[in-house]
Amino acid sequence: MRRYRLEHVTRYSYEKPVTTSYGRAHLKPAASDGQACSSTEIVIDPASSETSDHVDYFGNISTFFCVRRPHRILTVSARSEVTVDRPPPGSLGGGSWEDARDELAAHPIVAEFTLPSPRIKPSAEVDQYAREIFTAARPVSDGIADLVHRIHADFTYKSGATTVHTTPAELLHTRKGVCQDFAHLAVGCLRSLGLAARYVSGYIETTPRAGQPKLQGADASHAWVSVFVPGSGWIDFDPTNDQFADDRYIVAAVGRDYGDVPPLKGVILTDSRKSTMQVSVDVHRLD
Repeated sequence: MRRYRLEHVTRYSYEKPVTTSYGRAHLKPAASDGQACSSTEIVIDPASSETSDHVDYFGNISTFFCVRRPHRILTVSARSEVTVDRPPPGSLGGGSWEDARDELAAHPIVAEFTLPSPRIKPSAEVDQYAREIFTAARPVSDGIADLVHRIHADFTYKSGATTVHTTPAELLHTRKGVCQDFAHLAVGCLRSLGLAARYVSGYIETTPRAGQPKLQGADASHAWVSVFVPGSGWIDFDPTNDQFADDRYIVAAVGRDYGDVPPLKGVILTDSRKSTMQVSVDVHRLD
């Protein structure tokens, strides 16, 4: 079990004043299996004239805010203390992936995560990639572990190689991307087989090099995958790092794909044509 202090700061700078800014954030970690949040807050500068929280369709805490004071810089700071007790999964059983797929009929609440979503649509390329891994009658545990390893081995992590609109099929062509892309591909593979999979947005504690201090803001928001295995429940894995999620992983939100759970999105009223965004994330272990 580990306890963390989490800080996620986003700073927008605009060429000309913004008269009004409407925002929606998924920055407050919700309580879930293996995770509890003892305190959480979002501070907005300039101060928001309206702020409200609600629990969205997927069970995430969604924060709405509206800044009506003219500004050229907007800073959104989220601070939380989270306790995580999430040991790596044990055996997922020896049943085949086809058995796992067929048993989903008894779990209608997860059925929507077998369906396509706006950013993860069916494609022949993704289906072929999945079928090369999940061969007939292969144990579901072996298939998932191989998928995690194959994506890590087959693709190169490279910032800037993709955009938020890059599709899994395009990733299979370029073979370069970031955690969001690898998570989308893994979810697409599992759904192409009829398995239930969801996109997870959150954070991972990083470890500094031996003898070096932990750098402030060196951590980053992260994305990974959760697959539903009947009899075992939701199992989280990280294709970017070739491992299953443990208590180093902090869940911020879950959804069908990135479009459901971006850390921040919104609309601004301005004549400005240029803007910049800086993001700093720090995950500090307290225990």
